[in-house]
Amino acid sequence: MRYWAFGAATALWVSGLLMMSAATAAGEEYRLAGVTFVGSQVAKHERAEAMPSGRQDGLSGHDVSSHQGKVDWAGAWAGGARFAYVKATEGNAYASPWFAQQYDGAYGAGMLRGAYHFARPDVSSGADQANYFVDHGGGWSPDGQTLPGALDIEYNPYGDTCYGLDPVAMSWWLRDFSDTYRDRTGRYPVIYTSTTWWNRCTGANPNFAPNNPLWVARYNTSVGALPAGWTSQWIWQFAAAGALPGNQDTFDGSQDRLRDIALDQ
Repeated sequence: MRYWAFGAATALWVSGLLMMSAATAAGEEYRLAGVTFVGSQVAKHERAEAMPSGRQDGLSGHDVSSHQGKVDWAGAWAGGARFAYVKATEGNAYASPWFAQQYDGAYGAGMLRGAYHFARPDVSSGADQANYFVDHGGGWSPDGQTLPGALDIEYNPYGDTCYGLDPVAMSWWLRDFSDTYRDRTGRYPVIYTSTTWWNRCTGANPNFAPNNPLWVARYNTSVGALPAGWTSQWIWQFAAAGALPGNQDTFDGSQDRLRDIALDQ
């Protein structure tokens, strides 16, 4: 699968750029890690769109992080949630202190659940962060209840929107993460993003769509245009708050279909 063509000189330049970015971020790399989560920056930058009302079609789910703390999973199940994504890690040093309660709790309630990683292309390579993610809860197993891990790539909460990377360098970083995750788990990661961020920061790169399922953020009554390359989304994050803890999501299919995907079928 070709994402972008890279030569040795480009790879060395990207490596140097990442090292300089990491040095710049030193001292405050994870200051916001407890309050960054899927959609936290999308909501900040794109919230001008109308918030939806009511429940969207599809299978109901939600996503949580340490921002929610202890989650009442039995209550979430009673409220209609049938799947959940849980923040596990950020960058290459932060692991959520609430991950075990949330990840195991969702499983115990009978939900399909997966872990996600908040990307920080400004602090280390994609491979480094994919390995950190897998080593801290982001793996996958064919048990029928574990969804493939997700990469949360959105607006930078610490500075430059695209983490100081141009579209070629950003696409290289994303490929590095995706390929490493697949090598470790046998699955390509889900990509969480917004259409506006993706098209700006990857230069509307369409080459991830064939392999990486899409989890798209748009807080409105319709999903709207998707990021370049994708013709359908797997999960739509349609609201930043609602009846379920955390953000509100919907899977475009049935619970049986989601379970098949969890089993890699």
